[in-house]
Amino acid sequence: MPKKLFVGGLAWKTDDTSLQEAFASFGEIMEARVVQDRDTGRSRGFGFVTFTSDDAAETAAKEMDGQMLDGRAIRVDVAREQPGGRRS
Repeated sequence: MPKKLFVGGLAWKTDDTSLQEAFASFGEIMEARVVQDRDTGRSRGFGFVTFTSDDAAETAAKEMDGQMLDGRAIRVDVAREQPGGRRS
């Protein structure tokens, strides 16, 4: 079952590709997405990485939380579903 991680504290220059590359060593990734502002198209400073395996996601969350990515310390945690199923 896939497991989605929340990744916060991203640098403005971090994009989907660099986010995926940072987490690729932990296992197969279904999606890596940096959330962007709808109006400006700029990064909102956070994103999500979805792994195909729970174990890979758990390991990635433990190992990557507090690590540097593009010059910023990132925060990684298991993503929680928004009430009402809202997606950005």
